[in-house]
Amino acid sequence: MATALFHGFEPSFADGRPLTRAALEFARERHAGQLRDDERAPFVQHPQEVAAVLALAGYPDEVVASGALHDVLESTYTGADELEHRFGPQVAALVQAVSEDASIEEPEARKSALREQVADGPLGAAAIFAADKVSKVRELRSRLSCGLPANQAEDKLDHYRASLATVQRRLGPRHPLVEQLRVELELLDMLG
Repeated sequence: MATALFHGFEPSFADGRPLTRAALEFARERHAGQLRDDERAPFVQHPQEVAAVLALAGYPDEVVASGALHDVLESTYTGADELEHRFGPQVAALVQAVSEDASIEEPEARKSALREQVADGPLGAAAIFAADKVSKVRELRSRLSCGLPANQAEDKLDHYRASLATVQRRLGPRHPLVEQLRVELELLDMLG
């Protein structure tokens, strides 16, 4: 099944979403051979999960596609101009709004700048950012339950909690993605 996931199989959430289908294929191509640093899983699983979270939350094709592409500017040789040419200005703008500024060297400052960028950006960017954090908190919870020492997770947890505050202000405390992120963080806290 894992092989099918990456070779021609399209998840059902992409049905009726042509831009999302194209974005998933593009993400698979650009992230080919990349592995997640922490658990050594194929990198593309993460953007696929982000897109799925957005689709299940009812977001339109452009936002779901942007979720599938949210890491291509940071993690591949793809440029913003290429994204705009292939997927249109709205998708390119959303992906840029959730991409870190590589010129900021200090990781904590870079994450803080990204949260500010999301807070000032379009609502779709805040949704993508929230879905990204839902996926990453799930991943962290899995790693902690498999033996990752809690002290190694503190910096990430600080960023995820600050991210929750950002999306809560931007989307509202009762937004489904905000509530989902809050629950994921509460489940993570139960491990500690």
